[in-house]
Amino acid sequence: MLAVLTVRIVLKQNSEMSFSELMDLIGSSNKGFMLAAVAFSAMYVVFEAFAISCIIKRSGYGKVPFNGLIYSTSDVYFSAITPSSTGGQPASIFFMMRDGIPGGIATAALILNLFMYTLSIITLGFVSIVIEPDAFQAFSTFSKVLIIVGFSALSLLSVLISVVLRNDRLIFEPLTALIDKLHKINIIRNKDGRIARLEKMRSDYRRCSGIISNSRRILLYSFLLNLIQRASQIVVPVLVYRSLGGKSAHMLSVFAKQCLITIGYNYVPVPGGMGISDYLMIDGFTDVMGESMAFNVELISRGITFYICVAISGLITLAWHLWKRRVSGDTQKEEAI
Repeated sequence: MLAVLTVRIVLKQNSEMSFSELMDLIGSSNKGFMLAAVAFSAMYVVFEAFAISCIIKRSGYGKVPFNGLIYSTSDVYFSAITPSSTGGQPASIFFMMRDGIPGGIATAALILNLFMYTLSIITLGFVSIVIEPDAFQAFSTFSKVLIIVGFSALSLLSVLISVVLRNDRLIFEPLTALIDKLHKINIIRNKDGRIARLEKMRSDYRRCSGIISNSRRILLYSFLLNLIQRASQIVVPVLVYRSLGGKSAHMLSVFAKQCLITIGYNYVPVPGGMGISDYLMIDGFTDVMGESMAFNVELISRGITFYICVAISGLITLAWHLWKRRVSGDTQKEEAI
């Protein structure tokens, strides 16, 4: 509902553009650049799969390459439909544990990946200032506030994740206390069994955290893969702009502004940053390409990187889930026979 409302508002603001006219515009675009935009959007999902697989394999698991793609698509889909992307990591952990990866190792791997993901966004923010020092000044006051708060929030988040990654007690001691409290008020039973499982998870978490934290190679690979992942999504509006006849001389400027736009909406507790990201894109791009082109680039880019990407990720995740259930059911029948 929020997605539909956002698109309708953007189309309404651009009084010169209807949905059918937008489709005609896409049809008349440079197909090479438009297909490149779609390909780079797909790379966003693929490189997250590479990053997660890289960490999991270093821990001794994740031997099937395709599984990493499922961990990525489930993260992309559930992050997009939940506030502040809170559903992505639990969904990935669910599929990892289904593949036999211990919960503690899955948790540590995803926390590290989130850390590198956050660092890559901050890094690209600095890159944007190097590319175009005046990029930030082109935004409105409200957009500047969103970007500044976003940068501060992401920086704080990266520090907190770093601390949590090295101090497992910050995660597991509160969980142990919660189990004890719920047992005392008769909400859960078998307290000892639950705490024992939690301690096993804590041991796996500590082991995985120790392995990856002490491996500079894995840390570097993970960071570079996340950096490529973020850059592949950020470059999509640049390619869409060029496909619609935009000037090649302005492509770096569009990239620099999209880096700042990403910082401005990533922390907002709205699924996919819907509404905020749209506003920031139109506000940031208008001085480069004009308001009409900014609306067109925003609608098409968000359609590719968010709506289509999320829909395909959801379908892949659902298909894999149903297939695994069927395989599991067939296996149980064979064992019963």
